[in-house]
Amino acid sequence: MDYLTPRQIVAELDKYIVGQAAAKRSVAIALRNRYRRRLLPPPLRDEVIPKNILMIGPTGVGKTEIARRLARLANAPFVKVEATKFTEVGYVGRDVDSMVRDLAQVAYQMIEAEKTAEVRGRAEEAATGRLLDLLHPIPQRETYQPSLFMNLGAEPRTTTPEDEERQKKRVEQAERIRARLREQLEMGALDDRKVEVDVEENHSMAFMPMFSNQGMEEFGMNFQDMLGNMMQGRKRTRTVTVAEAREVLIQEEARKLIDHDAVKREAVERAEQDGIIFVDEMDKIAGKDGNMGPDVSRGGVQRDILPIIEGSTVQTKYGPVRTDHVLFIAAGAFHVSKPSDLIPELQGRLPIRVELDNLTEKDFRRILTEPENALTKQYVALMATEDVHLRFTEDGIAELARTAADVNQKTENIGARRLHTIMERLLEDVSFDAPEEVQGAVAIDAAYVRSKLEAIANDQDLARFIL
Repeated sequence: MDYLTPRQIVAELDKYIVGQAAAKRSVAIALRNRYRRRLLPPPLRDEVIPKNILMIGPTGVGKTEIARRLARLANAPFVKVEATKFTEVGYVGRDVDSMVRDLAQVAYQMIEAEKTAEVRGRAEEAATGRLLDLLHPIPQRETYQPSLFMNLGAEPRTTTPEDEERQKKRVEQAERIRARLREQLEMGALDDRKVEVDVEENHSMAFMPMFSNQGMEEFGMNFQDMLGNMMQGRKRTRTVTVAEAREVLIQEEARKLIDHDAVKREAVERAEQDGIIFVDEMDKIAGKDGNMGPDVSRGGVQRDILPIIEGSTVQTKYGPVRTDHVLFIAAGAFHVSKPSDLIPELQGRLPIRVELDNLTEKDFRRILTEPENALTKQYVALMATEDVHLRFTEDGIAELARTAADVNQKTENIGARRLHTIMERLLEDVSFDAPEEVQGAVAIDAAYVRSKLEAIANDQDLARFIL
């Protein structure tokens, strides 16, 4: 991320997301400002707080995808939460602190994966040694115990030079066999052989459904943390293939080589300095508390979210996490409510507001072809595995885009997500008949699209249920 300028960040986002230039510029600046902040002297660095963003736009226009791709670019812990899942104290639901605990969990998994990758070479070597011990162990030195029936005055038998020579030959023979086995392991020739391996039990337990002042989720913290010493070292024997055993042993050896306390410290640091929390459906909690009924806790949820965005300390199982420099990206359609319906303090903590555009037929054409993960490219690759070679023509893509825009206009506008339902319907027969009845080249042109979709698209009642 350090070497990506805002313009380069936008260019990377353009590879996956069509349009929405204003939103891309805003998140690119916010991401670059994190790098700029790190270059400041410590006293000033602590004073620079992130400029949180409020994205306004209908569903399916790219709000979540922009935030997710941004986190991947920055290699930052990313959590998406829905504001409607939270409730103020006294109502059933998740407490707002859980978003920070989730962020810490993601950060820990990221650091652990990075540390595992660093020690993988050593872990593979240790795992190979353990596998060789399973396949052909080194012979143990023979020991001679006095017999119970030996005369009490007799001397116990001692190891002779012949015994030493015999043991040496046995070890040398075992080493030669192990060397051949090592070569076969590296070539994968033994991957299908079954072996019995002792593996550490996974002690991750379910959360207890109990409440505390930290909320229900936090009280049910992993029992491995509480009973770790009691459960440590317990193993069970499994019969698996050599390939499976190798991966299991690599992970086990890697865990031994990692300093888990250091992982926790780095996870907290990364969550605090690089974490991104995407809060969706903010418009659903916008509004005043004047109404009775299901909306009674809207203002309460806003007041509970406020201190998290302002900057507070949340206790997690990896240590306390401060949220002062976590980047918050809030989003909502705001069809009924308006951003000004949020409480003033929360509005002030979301200073950058970006309105995302509705997707047009032209946008749909670009979405179907331009991004690196375009739907047409995905389906071409999927069906090629069955020797079915799809070819989307220009007029076919134009007809798909026109149909998606038309259905969005006539029914509910769900943005680019409409393309997923239309593509599934369009290729349902090909996907079902392959590979028995359909093989080779299949052209997806305008006539083909109309034959599969026109009747449904023109029937509004049917389109509501199918497309």
